[in-house]
Amino acid sequence: MSCLTITEGNFESEVLKSDIPVLIDFWAAWCGPCKMIGPVLEQIAIEYSGRLKVGKVNVDDNGSLAQQHGITSIPALILYKNGGIAAQKNGAAPKHDIESLFKNLI
Repeated sequence: MSCLTITEGNFESEVLKSDIPVLIDFWAAWCGPCKMIGPVLEQIAIEYSGRLKVGKVNVDDNGSLAQQHGITSIPALILYKNGGIAAQKNGAAPKHDIESLFKNLI
């Protein structure tokens, strides 16, 4: 499974009501660091399929979602579990740092 496209229309069903933790990447097409971690997130989505969902929210297309979640810089990674925020990290990071956000929760 690859990264899901998360929008204002499916955020509640795919993220807040998910039975498994969900790692969301708030990103934009013009963001260099966002492009750097994109392939890492795709790899994580495949490796942890069934135990973790990975989704991407384009902040240009879903500005109100970004605003609701206090996103002021991108990339911003937020881990949701049981409908709430369990962890978060701003900025590009290597794979092991991203994994540290969720490894103890899956």
